[in-house]
Amino acid sequence: MKLPIVKYGNPILRAKGKPIDEVNEMIRALAADMLETMHGARGVGLAAQQVGAALQLTVLDVSEVEDRPSWMRLNGVEVDPASAMPLILINPKLQLDEEIDLGNEGCLSFPDITADIDRAVSVRVEAQTLEGETVIIEAAGLLARALQHEVDHLNGILFIDRMSSVAKASLSSRLKRLQKETQRNLR
Repeated sequence: MKLPIVKYGNPILRAKGKPIDEVNEMIRALAADMLETMHGARGVGLAAQQVGAALQLTVLDVSEVEDRPSWMRLNGVEVDPASAMPLILINPKLQLDEEIDLGNEGCLSFPDITADIDRAVSVRVEAQTLEGETVIIEAAGLLARALQHEVDHLNGILFIDRMSSVAKASLSSRLKRLQKETQRNLR
């Protein structure tokens, strides 16, 4: 079932997600609905906060993006990222490489707003699957950027928090308008 995507201005986007202790039918259903929602919106990642649930749960799928390649190692074995998609990650812990790259990002909670954001070139993530298994993902390219973006969401950090002050200033009127519209709809 497609879920409504929470827009900027809703306080849930600033909520740190609670760790998931047990994968039950509610978590499985939420993950499935999040995948459907993300694919329907043509996104590459979606955090639970973006559908109104402050939990440590995110879904990702970079398999349809051909112009921004990804590299991935799953539990120590290099794999084609497309073959490992979609990813459903519970309680992810992120380690960042020191090398930084500037790249364009958007966010489903910020319709039609993009900006160049500095992110680590590669990352290592340890997380649980819906089956309760621990996975270790090493990634570079778009997948590394998407993992950082989604783990930020799980911790109440938004991509606008990582924008340069110049980029944020140039978008300030659009951000204020989106925030006011969202808050009006919450009443």
